[in-house]
Amino acid sequence: MTGWLPVAPCTPAGCARHTGAVRAPLPAALLLLSGCALVLLGVACVPLVRLLGAGPRRRLTRRWARAVPQAFGVRVRVRLHAPDRTPDGGELVVANHISWLDIPLVASVLPGRTVAKREIRCWPLLGSLAARGGTLFIDRDRLRALPAAVREIATALRSGSRVVVFPEGSTWCGRGGGGAFRPAVFQAAIDAGATVRPVRITYRTDPYGSGATAGAVAFVGADPLAASLWRVVRAAGLTAHVDVLAPIPADAEDGRRALARRARAAVLGPGELLQARQTAVASDRANRPAESVHH
Repeated sequence: MTGWLPVAPCTPAGCARHTGAVRAPLPAALLLLSGCALVLLGVACVPLVRLLGAGPRRRLTRRWARAVPQAFGVRVRVRLHAPDRTPDGGELVVANHISWLDIPLVASVLPGRTVAKREIRCWPLLGSLAARGGTLFIDRDRLRALPAAVREIATALRSGSRVVVFPEGSTWCGRGGGGAFRPAVFQAAIDAGATVRPVRITYRTDPYGSGATAGAVAFVGADPLAASLWRVVRAAGLTAHVDVLAPIPADAEDGRRALARRARAAVLGPGELLQARQTAVASDRANRPAESVHH
């Protein structure tokens, strides 16, 4: 595997478990139908929404995206840690990646063109919606495609677009700090002179953020989309917390790797960052060859 195509150690059996209250099958099925119906409505309305001006289009997109998680039975809590102003130039929005729910959650506060793997284009409902919404599909299987993908993102940023990317490169369950932020997309921000906007996404089993991490939303490994959808609607009491953090200027002097580290530190926060470092140190020690002992 390459750094462009990272793989998380998370698995559905090991990470995507719900320990809280569970909905009965009938209410869960109704939520599933309502959520899919709302997504289908979004797909059908995209051509009409494109005819609107930029302001009304953004407002309508935000309202629809906010309604999607709620239709699947997930509460949404948003906190703005910095003024939500539209930048003069492009803006690269970077967030941690746990679930398919992350995409509408980010769109509900910072709608933009999402960078996604090309396989999503074939997904039922969501794939069609993503394509019509201007998603930038990239081929993660070929390292040779990376420079072209970076150029495409930089071009979109130079045009003044907001581009949303999940730089971990794969979904993680939300425990243990997640994965490293891949630096390639940050080079696009540097090349375009764009601003980087970190966003932190967490899922909890209570609306105040103090409950356990909600494993039911984790869409990891070889988890089928249908299984993930059913797991989400069966789990009661899920709340998504979206923290929009202060923007970071893309400074070419620091370089893309330093910019990626700054963005990741902002998204993780002090507590999660310390946990991630401890996990990395423990893993390094476990994998280190035993030292020879001389008497």
